[in-house]
Amino acid sequence: MAKKSAIEKNKRRRKLVDQYAAKRDELKAIARDSSRQPEERFAARMKLAKLPRNSAKVRIRNRCELTGRPRAYYRKFRMSRIAVRELGSTGRIPGLVKSSW
Repeated sequence: MAKKSAIEKNKRRRKLVDQYAAKRDELKAIARDSSRQPEERFAARMKLAKLPRNSAKVRIRNRCELTGRPRAYYRKFRMSRIAVRELGSTGRIPGLVKSSW
């Protein structure tokens, strides 16, 4: 089981990303638009830099829904390999067949 503080920190990051997503997209569009004045584009980049760092989508860490484990994460199941194996072995994941030979 992962540290509760790490799990909660990641949840706070997710909230910030949702909160600032529209503003970040708007500022990025202005900064990328080559038809605008260079000063305007630079000002958009400076405003983007002033936003909280944790509002960037890149800072979110994929974690297992059950255990909070950050590594060996399967996006399809939103779980770590250990949780997938345990649930798959007991037949709790529909369509997943654990092979053994």
